[in-house]
Amino acid sequence: MANKTDAQLDGPRLKAVADQIRLIYTSDGRPWVIGYSGGKDSTAAVQLVWHALAELPQEQRTKPVYIIASDTLVETPVIVDYINRSLERINAAAKQSGLPISAHKVLPELQNTFWVNMIGRGYPAPYRRFRWCTDRLKIEPANKFIQARVSEHGEVVLVLGVRRSESTTRARVIDLHQKPGQLLSPHSTLTGAMVYTPVVDFSTDDVWAYLLSVPSPWGNNNRDLVTMYRNAQAGECPLVVDKTTPSCGNSRFGCWTCTVVERDRSMEAMVDSGEEWLIPLLELRDWLGSTRDPAKKHRFREVRRRDGRVHIWGDNKDKIIWGPYKLEVRKEILRLLLMAEQSVQEEGPISTMRLISDEELHVIRRLWRMEEGDWEDSLPKIVQDATGKALDWVDDDVAGSSGLDIQVLADVCGKHNVPPGAIRELIDLERELQGLGRRTSVFDRIDRVLGKDWRTAEEVFQSINWRQSEQATELGGHDAD
Repeated sequence: MANKTDAQLDGPRLKAVADQIRLIYTSDGRPWVIGYSGGKDSTAAVQLVWHALAELPQEQRTKPVYIIASDTLVETPVIVDYINRSLERINAAAKQSGLPISAHKVLPELQNTFWVNMIGRGYPAPYRRFRWCTDRLKIEPANKFIQARVSEHGEVVLVLGVRRSESTTRARVIDLHQKPGQLLSPHSTLTGAMVYTPVVDFSTDDVWAYLLSVPSPWGNNNRDLVTMYRNAQAGECPLVVDKTTPSCGNSRFGCWTCTVVERDRSMEAMVDSGEEWLIPLLELRDWLGSTRDPAKKHRFREVRRRDGRVHIWGDNKDKIIWGPYKLEVRKEILRLLLMAEQSVQEEGPISTMRLISDEELHVIRRLWRMEEGDWEDSLPKIVQDATGKALDWVDDDVAGSSGLDIQVLADVCGKHNVPPGAIRELIDLERELQGLGRRTSVFDRIDRVLGKDWRTAEEVFQSINWRQSEQATELGGHDAD
């Protein structure tokens, strides 16, 4: 497609796209799922489909069209607000127009949210070779929705607003899966999903010319989209349904917590354009990024990984594959997050804006008590101190609550040269199993506790002659849970 688009929807080139959309839509009974991120490309794709279907007779508008937007729960607040309003308008306008279109927001499962994994389980700030968040926050929620439609209907057509001219990588992926002359191509990982890309040959100029000449059918002002892009100096972060989609990174809209890139130029640009209430989020994001400094990892991370073992590597076996964030660090992240939330509520446009939900706080508290032996039950106090609010906490909902004196345990273990952590976990296990008629696999669970490496960090350092200066090399893909 050339770099200039006809201004009118019934122009020859746009008419050809509309005819193609109608042909594919009416050719079979497969429902459509359209990925919508709120950005220019996905907006153009939705608008094209909307206008094309509106030209069909009512009796031919039989197949449902699902529009899905992925909310990672850590999206930039400005974008979240825009998408929420857009989805509401899409549903209202589709109902009024008699179109079989419905908009849905897909969310990560509670156990898989960014904060549950980072603050609850101690997952480190993601980086390019360890993007643990992509699967959990983006791919799995979108795929779950798509697979549910596949189960219901047999197959679906997945409509994506992707373009060859976005990047060389994007063009390569498209050409790999889409054969010349083929309008639909099988999705690389989703069985039962055929991919259709109506704007695949649009240039950036094509997209903007179309959006600025054809009004939004659901009542958005597309010039607001232009302003949002200009203020953020951003590109679109597409719906992610597989790992061939590159990280948002650089100046694209995306998660405000993303540390895959060194600087969040998009949020920096928003702050420079007047959205100063976002500064606490930018500062927290930068602080999280600083914890990835190889020379400082020993301050923030456990020497043991989540499997309870110490993993070392290198020619001299003196480099550590660091484990999750220390509990003290997770507590600090939670404090900083709650303080940032208070700030954006006071300074931002939405006084009820939440950065972490009450449900997430309850899950994190449970993880701390069950996995970290947090007998002090410190999370409710952190929330109270940071926000002045007391949530409706469940009392004694897990084993190993605050009935024992930690200092007494430490003193006794010190006298007998026994690791306090091991004894604490054994006590927690006993309390968890107390009163059960059958203690299935109890010996296996005891073995797992005793099989952990209970050496202190100092003992580990001494045993491998660890030198901080040699930790500058990152072991890609192994810096995990």
